Amino acid sequence: MERERGLAAATRLRCRNTARRFLAEQAMPGGVLAPGALTGQDLNAFLLRECARVSAGSAKQRVAELRSLMRFLHLRGAIPLRLDAAVPPVGGWRLAGIPPLMSAADVQRILDHCPREGGVFVRDFAILMLLARLGLRSIEVSRLRLDDVDWRSGEIAIRGKGRREDRLPLPVDVGEALVAYLSEARHQAGTRCLFVTDRAPRGPIRADLVGDVVERACLRAGLPKVGPHRLRHALAGEMLRQGSGLMAIGQVLRHQDLATTALYAKVDFTALRAVARPWPGTEAA
Repeated sequence: MERERGLAAATRLRCRNTARRFLAEQAMPGGVLAPGALTGQDLNAFLLRECARVSAGSAKQRVAELRSLMRFLHLRGAIPLRLDAAVPPVGGWRLAGIPPLMSAADVQRILDHCPREGGVFVRDFAILMLLARLGLRSIEVSRLRLDDVDWRSGEIAIRGKGRREDRLPLPVDVGEALVAYLSEARHQAGTRCLFVTDRAPRGPIRADLVGDVVERACLRAGLPKVGPHRLRHALAGEMLRQGSGLMAIGQVLRHQDLATTALYAKVDFTALRAVARPWPGTEAA
């Protein structure tokens, strides 16, 4: 999963945990496991138990994780048949919901209420600017290195999902926030990572710290707590309101599939009203 697919450590951990639970349930008395005796019924029974305790989104992850395990066992010769095809899908419709969005005013309020003095506050403001202006994911923020910022060309390299690397223009205000952070909080952790922890032992930040930064910023601004991904959604919604096309939004957010970007077309209510047909019987009114 790491070498061939480039999956993140958290994803690999979830796959291992699912595999461990499934295989432990299939073990016979004495802890002996006979993978060759697995059947589609065993897979269905496990998924039914999992679906009873988790959300629909988590159930879909269990399906993907169980299929991955079955493919691995078949390639290693532990099971004679490809049982990954026997894992049933979880019911769900893509693009069925409306993505939760924050207003541009609320995003600006979060930025305005972030102090600009003190090492940790300067760092947090730089992180918030990357989230709000470039729509970075938490893991992408934590992976940034000093060498990723090309000051001469005004670009920043982003390492996203599946070892994908993109280059984005560096907005002036984001660059200024990074300069303020690097000027005040020089790196003394022996690492080339851009963002480091504020307390000793100093080292690269983890992705979950980005979520803590956003939550603290929401509390200071007097807003309900949200996650970093909400700022990514807010950027897409604001670009749409400003007239940007889905292709441009997909390029900024680095979506591999344009269908993912199409989800944001559902929140452009002004444009949708222009193409919506009147309800039958209401034309006269």
